[in-house]
Amino acid sequence: MNISSSQHGQPVAAPHFQIQQGVSHPSMSSREIADLVGSRHDDVKRSIDRLVSRGVIVQPPMADEQAPDSIGRLRATQVYQICKRDTYIIVAQLCPEFTARLVDRWQELEEQVAKPAFDYMAALRDPRTLLALLNENVTKVVALEADNNELTKENHLLEVKVEQDAPKVAFHDMVVVSHKTYNAAQAAKIIGTGRTRLLQFMRQKGWVTRTNEPYQAKIEAGLLDVKLGTFDHPTQGTIPTCSTLITGKGLTKLQAMWQSRETDLLE
Repeated sequence: MNISSSQHGQPVAAPHFQIQQGVSHPSMSSREIADLVGSRHDDVKRSIDRLVSRGVIVQPPMADEQAPDSIGRLRATQVYQICKRDTYIIVAQLCPEFTARLVDRWQELEEQVAKPAFDYMAALRDPRTLLALLNENVTKVVALEADNNELTKENHLLEVKVEQDAPKVAFHDMVVVSHKTYNAAQAAKIIGTGRTRLLQFMRQKGWVTRTNEPYQAKIEAGLLDVKLGTFDHPTQGTIPTCSTLITGKGLTKLQAMWQSRETDLLE
């Protein structure tokens, strides 16, 4: 139904609104009434309040609703839910010329409540409807099978990855929880290289100095430790020594960095 009105001298298109309804007690919101008559929602609510204060209509319940603001953003607002009788009184108070439209809308609403939205028995007697339903179900089954196959593949790949990563996880769990430290030779043997190559790699990555002493930042990060000692030189006497030790945490990180280095070289 296309009905238009004017507000402040400007044409207003007939609004499209929905009825908030239950099976036995349909109702219309104050915002829908505002759309129906082309008025501001706050003006409609004020008219409702005046009618309630005068005892013309009963106090309607409030409900929360999402509605766009002046720039189109959805904002939470409160609306009145009006029973059928009181909607006539409110519309007659606001714009009597829209009463006929309100009657038509309530008739549509009551017809929707009275008859089911879909006649299943009639559909079952129609071969074309049955064929369409069958095709729709077949399409859904095919889509579900495709999804199931995809999930099966993903699960298989995940199982393979878990199996491949198991040795790495076991090594990590074993080493990280240990409080043991390793010298460069021991760490190199575990990683699978030589002591000289590992120390050169650690210098390149900024773990140790040119004299293979650990940087303080790596010690504070718990990756390296230091062992201080002395040895007796035959001519120079007692000389202090500084040995770099690698913690369990540092060893797992070094191993990952070394493996990544080997992968980069292969690529």
